[in-house]
Amino acid sequence: MIVEDDDGVASALVEVLGSHGHRVTRCCLGADALTAHRDADLVLLDLGLPDIEGLEVLRRLRRVSAVPVLVLTARGDERSVVRGLRCGADDYVVKPIRLGELLARMEVVTRRSAARGASPQQVVRMADVCVDLDARTVEVAGEPVALTTKEFEVLAVLIRRAGNAVSRQQIMDEVWGDAYLAVSRSLDVHLATVRAKLGRPGLLHTIRGFGYRFG
Repeated sequence: MIVEDDDGVASALVEVLGSHGHRVTRCCLGADALTAHRDADLVLLDLGLPDIEGLEVLRRLRRVSAVPVLVLTARGDERSVVRGLRCGADDYVVKPIRLGELLARMEVVTRRSAARGASPQQVVRMADVCVDLDARTVEVAGEPVALTTKEFEVLAVLIRRAGNAVSRQQIMDEVWGDAYLAVSRSLDVHLATVRAKLGRPGLLHTIRGFGYRFG
């Protein structure tokens, strides 16, 4: 599925991808992509859409779908690339597009997605803490722990990277959508509450001047 409002770019992509064996559909609006993505094996997403900003489309897709998303945009500055990848893009390609590279990147993204689907790790256990990312449930020593939506999302960012340091900026990008707009104090409050509810301070570490690590 191509999500692109420029008719010339979209027509060229539809033609060339079709000639290489892909069955292509096209959406002009972000709102249409949010309903049509269920039938797609891969989404090529432009960021400059007329109705919904492309990164917001990406964030909404990631809340409900694991469909591979390859961002295809003229925005090549570092901040845009970083935000696109942190919001859930599987790859990021800057226009103008070289056909051979685009086809290769599409192949890599779909292959990587298939490999993830073969062995998903949706239930993560660390000591006596068990987090089910699909069911959005948390148990400590077999007892359920009630987290708010934002508390769970903050924990999920850390759980998915258990054992690795995660920066404050990355957490705020993924949970609030943009570290430049999110209130840093909100992250502190949510993490303090998660730590207290889990009752396992030795599992959630603060890395001074950088961020946090779970496990």
